[in-house]
Amino acid sequence: MATESRLVRCSAAVILLLGSAAISLAGPPATDTARITVIYDAFGKSPEMQRDWGYAALIEYAGKRILFDTGNNPDVLARNAKAKNVDLSSLDFVVMSHRHGDHMGGLTYVLKINPQVRIYAPKEGLGGVYGSDPPSSFYRKDASLPVEQRYYAGTPPDVIRFGSAWPGANFQLVDKNIEIVPGVSVITLVSDKPGTLELRELSLAINTPDGLVIVVGCSHPGIEKIVQAATAINPRIHLIAGGLHLVVANDQDIQKTVAGLHDTFKVEYIAPGHCTGEPTFGALKQAYGEHYLYAGLGTSIPLSSASH
Repeated sequence: MATESRLVRCSAAVILLLGSAAISLAGPPATDTARITVIYDAFGKSPEMQRDWGYAALIEYAGKRILFDTGNNPDVLARNAKAKNVDLSSLDFVVMSHRHGDHMGGLTYVLKINPQVRIYAPKEGLGGVYGSDPPSSFYRKDASLPVEQRYYAGTPPDVIRFGSAWPGANFQLVDKNIEIVPGVSVITLVSDKPGTLELRELSLAINTPDGLVIVVGCSHPGIEKIVQAATAINPRIHLIAGGLHLVVANDQDIQKTVAGLHDTFKVEYIAPGHCTGEPTFGALKQAYGEHYLYAGLGTSIPLSSASH
């Protein structure tokens, strides 16, 4: 009997371990408050919130509160957050997708009420708006010059620290894909498109039990490239939310992108906003039907398919 009892206990322990491993691989369990709340955009139904060009969204998942982008104007962000009863003073961290003003203009307000919050931002070249710290070897030197003509009198520091537009802010500059907390990753890509050439952009990937949720700012590198990179985390894409940067695209390019998301990558749900563009809203709604989720200003989008 003692041997049987030990076997039962061992079997139970193995089952628990296997169950824990399965949960770990799928990411943290979903909760009732797992959602994306749009607090900055140029379209929406809420009369209490001010529409303006730009994007910001609060993501709540597995006990974490993440602000993705900060919109165009600090006063508008403050008004919309208050109207939606969103407390930006108690964030776990902020993710800034890219350096354009309609995504970073509201950061002044965030830092006013939450000055030490950690901010993940793209690491760019020399003089990036979020700061940079290049090695002094980046410039050519000429030892034949007199000392008064040489940078740092000929003895530069090993690292030259460039300031940011927000002195003292707690920036963590990102130039590669990283997992910030379990189940929540940042994807970094560089645009090769005319007009935004070499622009680095961060997207957020949340690995839920239903599949990957991708939050995008403007998708300047291309939404299909972002999704392709995200499939390395999880090939099942449950939801994409945010701007797809098709606001000036022609019908042919729109249809190509819609087909890529729907047919090639099998994205289950789509919640487009910001720079996606009105014709693209229509094309996506036609392609996705009930799997098209309205994401106007003030909307809360659940991350679990059971709530859609």
